[in-house]
Amino acid sequence: MSDGRFIGIDVGGTKIATAVLEHGTFETYEPVPTRTGSTDDLVRQLTEQVERCRGESARAIAIGLPSIIDVAGGGVRHTVNLPLHDVPLRSLMSERCGLPVYVENDASCAALAEAQVAGQIVSENLVMFTIGTGVGGGLVLGGKLYRGATSAVELGHTVIGLDLADGAPTDPGAFPQSGSLESLASGRALDRLTLESARANPNSFLGRRLADGDEITGHVAVEGANGGDVLCRNVLRVLGERLGIGIANAINTFDPDEVVIGGGVSVAGDLLLVPATRAALNHTVPGIGTQTKIRLARHGPQAGVLGAATVAAQEWALERAKEPVQ
Repeated sequence: MSDGRFIGIDVGGTKIATAVLEHGTFETYEPVPTRTGSTDDLVRQLTEQVERCRGESARAIAIGLPSIIDVAGGGVRHTVNLPLHDVPLRSLMSERCGLPVYVENDASCAALAEAQVAGQIVSENLVMFTIGTGVGGGLVLGGKLYRGATSAVELGHTVIGLDLADGAPTDPGAFPQSGSLESLASGRALDRLTLESARANPNSFLGRRLADGDEITGHVAVEGANGGDVLCRNVLRVLGERLGIGIANAINTFDPDEVVIGGGVSVAGDLLLVPATRAALNHTVPGIGTQTKIRLARHGPQAGVLGAATVAAQEWALERAKEPVQ
């Protein structure tokens, strides 16, 4: 473990969370509402968050964002719900804070958080799926984040179900494309499945809720499933099995130590995990993934910020190791 304080910031569309990793212990701070008025407003707020917790022994900062990141340059290429587009965030923050700054995709940060305990990597090869409004994910390979040649991986845009009888579509449409994991197994997909079930079964738990004028979302399906409703459990089974195909692809490709399911939809617990695991094992090549554990995420909504602090410590240590010995 590197000495010093390592600051992690997780930036969301509505709130910013901050944590510090020091001597193997995490300290988290109360989240603050995100300032989305302008790029300058947001960068100023990030600087304030650093000053709030840096102390005298701060060594490095890492910022996790729901964005497409230029990993080499530390710039933000594209993001949603934040005033960051083609912004050289690393250089801006380094100049203002006087510390090394690393910029990372938030799902990758969450994956690194799940691979560590007290800042130390304990799962060398891990694939994480974050199932929220969309589907994100991250890879830890050989104990380090895998980022690709230019940016973080996009597991949600892998294709798990597409009719190719006549070849690939000439016009696949906008992202998320038809047949992708995000289009079929996200929180939005769960909302659609739930509403379809409510409409098709007017005398069911979901059907009655619809008739009462309630908004029918995936949250209602989880509520009904936890109460034992068969149709709600079936909705979650379908979503879980779709996710399981994505998990099988990950196991067949990487043969990881662990596959972790996080994000808001993971609150369904075993109602999602069991069918996902069953489908994944049914579609994994025999002999592959025999040591892979499929589990729910441990850190919940704090995964991103804990992972960001871990990124700061890991990247700072790697850079120090490259310096010539004096």
